[in-house]
Amino acid sequence: MTTTPRSPEVKAFFDPATYTITYVIHAPGGKQAAVIDPVLDFDPRSGKTSTANAERVAAYIREQGLELRLLLETHAHADHLSASPWLQDRLGGEIVIGAHITEVQKVFKNIFNLEKQFLPDGRQFDRLVGEGDTLTLDGLEIRILHTPGHTPACVTYVVGDAAFVGDTLFMPDYGTARCDFPGGDAATLYESIRKILSLPDDTRLFMCHDYGTETRREFAWETTVAEERAKNIHIREGVSKDEFIRLRKERDSKLAAPVLLWPSVQVNIRAGHFPPAEDNGMVYLKIPVNAI
Repeated sequence: MTTTPRSPEVKAFFDPATYTITYVIHAPGGKQAAVIDPVLDFDPRSGKTSTANAERVAAYIREQGLELRLLLETHAHADHLSASPWLQDRLGGEIVIGAHITEVQKVFKNIFNLEKQFLPDGRQFDRLVGEGDTLTLDGLEIRILHTPGHTPACVTYVVGDAAFVGDTLFMPDYGTARCDFPGGDAATLYESIRKILSLPDDTRLFMCHDYGTETRREFAWETTVAEERAKNIHIREGVSKDEFIRLRKERDSKLAAPVLLWPSVQVNIRAGHFPPAEDNGMVYLKIPVNAI
């Protein structure tokens, strides 16, 4: 006898400044909620933060009478700052990320020459998860897939008939994640995507970003395993690993760095917290020169 996986309720919040989608999920009829990849607004020209995106998420959680239990990061993002601490301060919940975040922390502790007190052991997060681990919301199981390639720490959260894939995959007409950041690897990404695409065909896949295309101006962030297997322009059925690696390396060599690369990584390896204030009481974010 087979059991049909429970389908989570999913509410999406799109941020046009960073093209990021934040999700609130909960079991049907349940009150325990998780937030996936929340965005803290940051203006790189002024260095100022604001919380309009996080406030929308918090308002929805309160309006629905939900209890925030989990703040799930798919990886240490390089294109937006995490609002997990802001939401945690107001609504509670544990901040969760893949256990391989320690590899990312070690690389960037060296690049940023971070303070000695910063320990690259993942302690900045409330919980580290790995392949096969599970979390629950009102009995709704959240299963962890380790899906590296974009970064070593990327994970996919499989929740019933839905999977939240982070930056690993994009909509079929946009393709796949870049692999040129420290620790990225196209061959590894290929295997991770194949793992995701081995889920049942009708599994709903939720993207972390969408940028539209020249022919599709409407933003979109939900597709299925079957659609990705049939139509993804980079890794549809029939594309070999060698072909994918060549395509990915060629494409990555032409991509510009994300606008918020250095602020984002510097904050996100700290679970969304900023570096400690210096002796003048000010907080600073560094920009390494010619680092990568």
